[in-house]
Amino acid sequence: MSSSSSQMLTKFESKSSRAKGIAFHPKRPWILVSLHSSTIQLWDYRMGTLIDRFEEHDGPVRAVDFHKTQPLFASGGDDYKIKVWSYQSRRCLFTLNGHLDYVRTVFFHNELPWIVSCSDDQTIRIWNWQNRSLSTSPTSF
Repeated sequence: MSSSSSQMLTKFESKSSRAKGIAFHPKRPWILVSLHSSTIQLWDYRMGTLIDRFEEHDGPVRAVDFHKTQPLFASGGDDYKIKVWSYQSRRCLFTLNGHLDYVRTVFFHNELPWIVSCSDDQTIRIWNWQNRSLSTSPTSF
């Protein structure tokens, strides 16, 4: 795509807090936005409407990611926690504890039941979200 044909499709403005992370839903016209205010917002980007808000983190939420096939998303934040949510039931299903500092990134694996996270505690951790446990943590990187 040439720069002359590039154009902004839509714009969202936060009236309440700074955005920290964002993720596209793999099939629906949705985006998740993680906010400094400890809130996660689910938006319909075609309609420009807020669908839902999720609030269980204690502090800023830095990262979000949708699962590719399940009605789930994960979030990580300054409370050192990773939370796995159901957007169908609109609630947090469980929390993964283990990081010792801010969680900066969370991603679902495309095929395996894993979430990978990285933190200011200088670790990368791989979690099995189906059995809610730590699968592995590289010893150095």
